Amino acid sequence: MPTHPKRSQPLARLLHYGRNYRSKIRQATLYSILNKFFDLAPPALIGTAVDVVVKPQDSLIARLGIEDVFSQLLILTALSVIIWGLESIFEYAYEYLWRNLAQNIQHDLRLDAYSHIQDLELAYFEERSTGSLLAILNDDINQLERFLDVGANEILQVLTTVIVIGTAFFVLTPAIAWMTILPIPLILWGSVAFQDFLAPRYADVREKVSSLSSLLSNNLSGIMTIKSFTTEKYEIERLRVESEAYRQSNRKAIKLSAAFIPLIRLVILASFCAILLFGGMQVARGQLAVGTYSVLVFLTQRLLWPLTRLGQTLDLYQRAMASTNRVMDLLDTPIVIHSGDQALPSGQVRGEIDLNNVSFAYQEGYPILKNLSLHIAAQKKIAIVGTTGSGKSTLVKLLLRLYEINTGSIILDGIDIKDIFLYDLRRNIGLVSQDVFLFHGTVKENIAYGCPEATMEQIIGAAKSAEAHSFIQQLPKGYNTVVGERGQQLSGGQRQRLSIARAILKNPPILIFDEATSAVDNETEAAIARSLEQITRHRTTIVIAHRLSTIRHTDYIHVMEYGQIVESGTHEALIQLEGIYANLWRVQTGEGQILIL
Repeated sequence: MPTHPKRSQPLARLLHYGRNYRSKIRQATLYSILNKFFDLAPPALIGTAVDVVVKPQDSLIARLGIEDVFSQLLILTALSVIIWGLESIFEYAYEYLWRNLAQNIQHDLRLDAYSHIQDLELAYFEERSTGSLLAILNDDINQLERFLDVGANEILQVLTTVIVIGTAFFVLTPAIAWMTILPIPLILWGSVAFQDFLAPRYADVREKVSSLSSLLSNNLSGIMTIKSFTTEKYEIERLRVESEAYRQSNRKAIKLSAAFIPLIRLVILASFCAILLFGGMQVARGQLAVGTYSVLVFLTQRLLWPLTRLGQTLDLYQRAMASTNRVMDLLDTPIVIHSGDQALPSGQVRGEIDLNNVSFAYQEGYPILKNLSLHIAAQKKIAIVGTTGSGKSTLVKLLLRLYEINTGSIILDGIDIKDIFLYDLRRNIGLVSQDVFLFHGTVKENIAYGCPEATMEQIIGAAKSAEAHSFIQQLPKGYNTVVGERGQQLSGGQRQRLSIARAILKNPPILIFDEATSAVDNETEAAIARSLEQITRHRTTIVIAHRLSTIRHTDYIHVMEYGQIVESGTHEALIQLEGIYANLWRVQTGEGQILIL
């Protein structure tokens, strides 16, 4: 990811990001300028027409040798058609280009931001709410689109107006041109100062939007908990507080931005009255032609009144720049876990795993694993047990490189996993987690997730292996039944069996079951255990379980305590050892009490 310009220059950061669109931006800019140029031409035609009617022999066209009034007006009519036609053509051209640029940059920015998010480590997500990330991916990027859609053209056309009309004034009436030009530096200076004044207000608005989105996202995800604890009124009050904070933050920004236009109008009024009065006096004295005076009056309005739109444009600009900083800050977030460059084809993976003196802590000073060493032979089925917080599930996350170890190494088939392509590493590992996540879609789509090329026969085969086929057939539409968001229309056991089917269909050489049968009944657990005897054959299998009955027949069992392996052996050997495992077994079988260690 390229480095963006420093954070204090949001527009520079946006332009740097959109550098691939520079030719389109230049083209759109040219069309905006040309459109405004032809838009400013009609007042000159009106002034010429007045001269033709009042003093046809002294008009600009008469000086070209055409003295007939009808012919002069006919020429003006033809010029009007041409000018209006060109103005319309360039208006269509800039509208088409700016709007498509807005859509394209918005599209690319959203994809790049989401892609970057997917490459970030899990710790990043644990420190931020889903709602705040959604606010960046949706609302902030939409703010940029709105600015590119309208604001960029507005700024260009205002600048073009100032340059073209300012030049025309000094050419036509240099003596009184300063009366019209004088307010412009004041307006521009006030606009820039106003922009700097509004910037922190709109940054605060974006933060309030993020907090509001976060609350709504969390509440919608936890709607069942809200209902079961009857906290609807409490949550409405929380939402009211957050929404009110957003409303008040917006109100402060609006209070300031709304004052801009009335103040600008007062400055414009003074300039307009000056040109009306002093220009009129020059006409009365014969120092200025009537047509030229008409042009000046029209151009004064065309010059100054558009400046009143600067308030709205700057309002849009500040909202967009506040959003730009948030989006670019996300893109600038460094990726901690980098992929290796060594391929690991699935057909060549044996599945031998070695953890050598591995230490890891989620927070510095609070280690989860301490110099842990563990050997897992290829195509063997091992189990890891231990009390909650002993570090069992952390091992899985480290093996998948969802987190980076602090010290030590993890070796797969003789290769440090840091040197392996992340895609290859994770593709060769099938994970069935206790926290099952199903996507909003059909049963078939969820089983085939990660294997979109799978045939229906393969999907059904995986479902049968996971003991899921029978209950799927009883669903309203079978494999085409929509499971709802997070699989909310299925029971916990049904969701877990679909998760197992998904891992089976992936057909990886390494399988990890992290409390995979914790949400199923005893009968289903026994059925799954029978299937797993076939599923785990000829592949390395790691089973993490609290229910010791599910792992008693594994090749080897490791007991973890306080981030270290404290016991290892077969079920029978560990029972005879009379240690932690034996105590846990007696408690679960009702033969003893928990020992105080």
